[in-house]
Parts: sequence; C-alpha cells; structure tokens
Amino acid sequence: MREKALKKEPIFIINPFDPRLKTHRLTGKLKQYWSFSIDYQWKIVFRLIKPNAVLFVDVGTHEIYKK
Repeated sequence: MREKALKKEPIFIINPFDPRLKTHRLTGKLKQYWSFSIDYQWKIVFRLIKPNAVLFVDVGTHEIYKK
C-alpha cells in the first residue's frame, strides 16, 4: 500500500482533483473532509486548509469513514 500511495503523491501535489485520484467530498459528520483513492480498497482522508495547503487526516479502508 505504501508504494501505491507514493505513486499517487506527485499526482496529488500537481492536482488534488485529478480524475485518477477519484477525489470526492465526504458527507455527514465528515463533510469538512475530502478523500482520494490509493486503490480500490485504500483511501486517504484530508482537509483543505488553504488554497495550497492540506492536512492529511487518515489512511485506511472504507472503515475510516465510520470513525
């Protein structure tokens, strides 16, 4: 999983909303967060802090949305 995440990092740096990342806004109690896909199973949750700054919050499967 780590190697896959490292391959996504340069894509995210250039454009966090690149279609290859499948970035989407979360809903409900997580509505201030966004998520992008490392692969089908693994996701990274982040929050937009400023136009050019994000805070990575969690990495995991869909189970992270249930916390």
